[in-house]
Amino acid sequence: MEFNIALLKGDGIGPEIVDSAVAVLNKIGGKYSHKFNFSEYLMGGCAYDKTGNPLPQETVDGCLASDSVLLGAVGGPKWDTLPGHLRPEKALLGIRAALGLYTNLRPAKLYPALKEACPLREEVAAKGFDLLMIRELTGGIYFGERGRRDGKNGLEAYDTECYSEMEVERIARVAFNSARLRNKNVISIDKANVLESSRLWREVVHRVAAEYPDVACTDMLVDNAAMQLIKNPQQFDVVVTSNMFGDILSDESSQITGSIGMLASASLGDGKRGLYEPIHGSAPDIAGKGIANPIATVLSAAMMLRFSFGLEKEADDMENAVNRVLNDGFRTADIVGTSRVTPLSTAQMTEKILENL
Repeated sequence: MEFNIALLKGDGIGPEIVDSAVAVLNKIGGKYSHKFNFSEYLMGGCAYDKTGNPLPQETVDGCLASDSVLLGAVGGPKWDTLPGHLRPEKALLGIRAALGLYTNLRPAKLYPALKEACPLREEVAAKGFDLLMIRELTGGIYFGERGRRDGKNGLEAYDTECYSEMEVERIARVAFNSARLRNKNVISIDKANVLESSRLWREVVHRVAAEYPDVACTDMLVDNAAMQLIKNPQQFDVVVTSNMFGDILSDESSQITGSIGMLASASLGDGKRGLYEPIHGSAPDIAGKGIANPIATVLSAAMMLRFSFGLEKEADDMENAVNRVLNDGFRTADIVGTSRVTPLSTAQMTEKILENL
């Protein structure tokens, strides 16, 4: 089979980790007789530097013409003083909207080999966890009305949280359908004791839950959820929540795995095309040093094979290769933990994964 993949390498360590994922995809392609065609496009700070726009139309068109998209990371201190509409992060919101991607899937799993790197108490880490965070991606406060105005205390700024029944219903269905493939347990995160938008969220989730009698559904307030992720993460199976709450909680869930450098993500819409990216940032402080962890990007590419291309066996092969490398004791600098192993470079870790395919 043949697939066309748009590459958005982005800023900082983005080019390094995307190159690692491309190498692994090429190895998988050769092993299973698939051909992956890659086309590079600019997005983020690098795009602003060259075109004055963090998301050029050429990039949008290229992504729309592809079968799927693999992204590295965008942003960095160099562009922090730009106005909001020119910030690299604005490109992320723009490309998600352009591709119609309203669902963000962020699995967070504590690999047995990395338990020592987990910041939780030993007895909590020993139980392990494997959860799927499902974040609504194109609604809520990030896309609501915003601005500045004169208030009773002078200049004030505002951002508006707004959700429609349709937006909540479609993300809820993703959650319940996903739970049916896992442990049939959904926890919906909101702030219904304070926010009207959360009250509507809860009402709609309950309405959808009635159609899935085989799946347990529980409500949890976001502040409690933040605490429970640290106290008892193994209670979570599928978590569904709003854009802002998901942004925060998914980063928390990633950190308790031992390193944010291990976590992949998929942004999906109604079709097969998706946007796949590691959840960590551009890490400009280590860019060019060859020490970035490529695993999250490799696992993101595996999610692409599974969700966009339907290549389950190939995706399993990539994920199992990563697992074998970790079980063999190989680490990059961010996941060394208390072990005394010499950390591998980005290129060396990539080579170990390739050897295990």
